[in-house]
Amino acid sequence: MSATSPDDQAVVRLQQIRPELLKLHKALLYSERTVYEQTHGPIANSGEFFRLVTEDEAFSWLRPISQFIVQIDELLDLRKKDKVEPESAAILLEKARLMLKPNKDSLTPLGERYFQAIQRDSQIALMHADMADKLRGE
Repeated sequence: MSATSPDDQAVVRLQQIRPELLKLHKALLYSERTVYEQTHGPIANSGEFFRLVTEDEAFSWLRPISQFIVQIDELLDLRKKDKVEPESAAILLEKARLMLKPNKDSLTPLGERYFQAIQRDSQIALMHADMADKLRGE
């Protein structure tokens, strides 16, 4: 496979968006934490925050992003061992593009809550715009 093949380009793009996706995910977690604390009071410590992120319904809409990051990591690890289907990176890029679509009327909690996070936090709105550009290949 040549260094400029579409498959290689998709892997490179996936490698480039991964750190940006991690930053966006972290910002979404902390934004949701603020919303949670307004209703339930301060979260005592990082252990309690972790428990809430993994178990509480208030944070459940973020779990698909967490799971998606794991999928990216698994693909990139497999890539090192040359055990990856050529189109896998392109499929994950398309999945990211579809997943990160804010929609106030979404049928999924992710789309609706992502929309709300963008509306309440200008930094998340900027991160979303940057991510959308990168996913379009700009």
